[in-house]
Formats: sequence, structure tokens, C-alpha cells
Amino acid sequence: MLWLQLRLLQNEKVMKKYWPVLLLLCALLGLFDSGYLAYEHFQKTIPPCSANSLLGDCGTVLRSSYSVVIGIPLALIGFVHYTILSFVLLTVILLHKRSFVFLAIVMSCIGFVSSLYFVYLQLFVIHALCVYCMVSAATSTLLFLGILFYFAKERKQLTQFIIRILYVYVLKQILFLLPPERVHTNMVHFGERVGSLWLFKKLAHFLFVREDKSLSQSIAGVYFKNPIGLAAGFDYEARLTQTLDGIGFGFQTVGTITNRPYKGNPSPMLGRLPKSKSLMVNKGFKNLGATKTIDRLKGLVFPIPVGISIGKTNTPSVNTVKKSIDDIVRAFILFERSNGNHSYYELNISCPNLLTNVSFYPPQNLNRLLTAIDSLHITRPIFIKMPIEKSNKEVLSMLEVISKHSVTGVIFGNLQKDRSHPALNQSEVSKFPKGNFSGKPTFDRSNELISLTYKHYKKRLTIIGCGGVFNAHDAYEKITRGASLVQLITGMIFEGPQLVANINTELPDLLKKNGFRTITEAIGSASKKAKK
Repeated sequence: MLWLQLRLLQNEKVMKKYWPVLLLLCALLGLFDSGYLAYEHFQKTIPPCSANSLLGDCGTVLRSSYSVVIGIPLALIGFVHYTILSFVLLTVILLHKRSFVFLAIVMSCIGFVSSLYFVYLQLFVIHALCVYCMVSAATSTLLFLGILFYFAKERKQLTQFIIRILYVYVLKQILFLLPPERVHTNMVHFGERVGSLWLFKKLAHFLFVREDKSLSQSIAGVYFKNPIGLAAGFDYEARLTQTLDGIGFGFQTVGTITNRPYKGNPSPMLGRLPKSKSLMVNKGFKNLGATKTIDRLKGLVFPIPVGISIGKTNTPSVNTVKKSIDDIVRAFILFERSNGNHSYYELNISCPNLLTNVSFYPPQNLNRLLTAIDSLHITRPIFIKMPIEKSNKEVLSMLEVISKHSVTGVIFGNLQKDRSHPALNQSEVSKFPKGNFSGKPTFDRSNELISLTYKHYKKRLTIIGCGGVFNAHDAYEKITRGASLVQLITGMIFEGPQLVANINTELPDLLKKNGFRTITEAIGSASKKAKK
């Protein structure tokens, strides 16, 4: 059995080695076929394929008005096409240039679509077939399929690039003219509808979503096929649990959900700061409440791990530490009793947009809260969403408390409260007297706290990095500082829905470039190196 596996692996390597050569031979066949037709056209002769032939009626096809485009014979256009494609494939074989792979993909797509149209003309307009034209169509189809499947990684990268260009320079320009809260609501509802379409997921995975085993890992008994997740604050109505795997997410957090529902803080709840690559956020735990959220999730099977973020109800009546603890514990109890299929919890103690001044940052308050949650004997992993505005000393005091309780890990971190932060454009900040800021203004401090936590608690706490992730290098930096998983929201809003797939496409290359076989080997590598 082992011998057979080795043989199959060896044959697969051989096929990968010689597949480009087969593609080149196929392109040369198309070159010969179209060249012959072009020669016959200029010689004003018809190839041996008459109306009485079993092979078709070449004369009818080649004399039709459709055989010439703006005075140029289609055969000559085909000859030029196959000549360029042959040269491109030869360059790919000799130089392995990615840009030429992209060009080969584009040309194969053009050739395939053109062939479909010409076959349609022969079958339904001209009502005759030319065997040489059909050979060209078959050749284009084989090239199209062969190139797309063999160069799967480059196909996905090219699609990601195209989607980003269309999003950043077209769609985003339109969406950013509209009120952000309305855009968010409509996009979430659209995503919910799309998520129910089986074809959407299959097409997205084929076109631009890449999966790589080097990115998979198990944490606290939960399997993550890749480390990129949707942070709490986006899907607070639990509408996207069947959708996000379709665009490449490895996990997602629903919420933040509270014991009782909350309609959100007074408008504006969202604002855009394009120069700062940031969003103003002032929702204050807008959500449907625990009971309605549980009803929405009831009976669902999730394609990726789904977590529930829980916080205290944002109402003036929950105005003491005891009331807040009771309120949070009640939300945990409701979700535990629901027997839902969610994989983990997040405890959000760091939202800066709540109505009361109750805080769980003081170690004694945090200890009371976690002691109450411990008493529930929750078996699912619990991660605590942490602030980023506290000093290292204050954060370490909180971590010391957290490490003594039934908590799996921490998330760094939440919004930027410092309105004078150098990453914020002050003219943009002045437009929003209330709220705090996501995106790039959170990036540096998030990274510092990841490193701090990894240094002191790497053997005790799993770290999730969150804040300012706009590309694979941003995610990779959080991983090498000590984050096992990475969450994002703002980067996707600014860069486009393909961002997650793009990160997961580039991360394996970054791992390999730096000598790592798997993501687990890379976690904390920068912190370890700095220690040495």
C-alpha cells in the first residue's frame, strides 16, 4: 500500500513537471490548425471538407460573413492568438514568471469564450460545421481547462486582484457616498441571501478561495482550517454563519450579544475615515438580545467554527458591577442551555461605547466576573476581548487575574480611544465628536500587547490578534508576535471581500519564505527571536 502511494505521488510530480509542456504542445496544435486555415484563406482555396463530407461543410463556414472581422480573417486572428500563447507558455516553462502565468490565464479565457461564440454561430446561425474550426475550439477548451486547473494558485490570485480593483476603484467609490450604517445593513442582508446559494460557494472556492493545510490548527479542541476570522461587531444579528466560509474565513464571531436587546446608540453609529484607514464605531452592543439570537441560530450546522461574543446589556439600569455580572452570567446561561453548535465564546469587557461607567478593568472586578463565569462550568473555550488603551502594567495585572480562571485566551484588542493618535487624521476625527476608532490606528498597540502577552503567558493563554489587518503581512506580523488566530473587519471594508482569501493565499508563501512548514511553527517566532 505504501509502495502504491509513493508511485502515485511520483506520477503526480511527473505530471506537474510535464503538464506545461503538454499545454505548449496543445497551443502549437492550435497554431498549426489556424495557420493552415489562414494560408488557405489567402490562397482563396477551401480545405478538403465539403458539404458531402462526413466531417462537415467547411466551405459554407469559411465563406460566410462571420469568417472575417473588420476585414481580418478569423483564422489569422487565431494564428496570432496561438502564437502569442505558445510564446507565453514557453516563457512560463523556462523562466517560471508569474506575470506570464497570469497572461496565459487571460488568453486562455479569451480563446475559450471566443470559441464558444464561434461554435454557437456554426450550430445555430450558419447551420454548418467546419472540422478545422471545431479542432480549434477543442484546442481552446483543453487549454482553458488545463491552464485553469494546473495554475490554480495563480488563477485565484488573478481573480483576487480583479475583484480588488473592481471593489476599490468602482464599488467602494459608490458605497462610500452612502450612509455607512445603511450600507452595512444592506451588505449583511445580501450576504445572508448569497450564503444560501450552493453555487455561490462552489464558484467562489474555484475562482479565488485557496485552502492550504499549512494554515490549519486545532486550538482547545476546535479545528480551524485557517487563522483568519471575522471579529465581533460586524455580524451582530447572526446572519452570516452560512456565508463567510464561502469567501475564505476560517472562523467568525457573532455579536457582541447581550442578555437583553439593544437598538444601538444614537446616530451616527458608524463613520468612515479613509485617510486614516479607520472606521468610527459607536454602536454600543447593538444586537437582538440573547433569546432572539439563539432562535436565529437554532438547528444550524456551521461550516466553520462560530463563536458568540457576550457583553453586558447596554442600559442605564445595569449600572453596578453586581448587576453587570448577573446580566452577563444570564446571557451565558441562555446560550449554554440552547445546546447550539457554536464552538467558543468571547467575553467582551472592553467596549468603550457603553452608557454606564461599570468597568471590569480593575483586577478585583474582573476576578468577581470570572469567578461567576467559572461557576457555570462551561466546556467551550472562552476568549476575553481586551482593551488596547491601558498601560502594560495594567494589562499584565488583568492577565494575571485571567490566567487563574477557566479562560482559554485573550483577544488584542478593541477600539482606539486616543483621538490624538498619530495614525488618525485629525480633520477626519473632528467630524465625529463621539465614538472610537478601528483599523490602522489600533495596529501598533495591538501588536505590542500581543508580544507582551506572549512573553509572559504563552504557555497559558492563546492569543487572537485583532486590529488593523489589511493584508497578509499585517496578519503574519501578529502571528509571529504570538497570535494563533487573527480577526479583522475594517480591512475588508476598505480592501474588498476578497481580502481574506488573499491573506490565506499569501500566508503559506510567507511561512515557506521564512522556513516554516506550518503556522504553528511561526506563532511567536518574532518574540522568540527578540528574546535571544
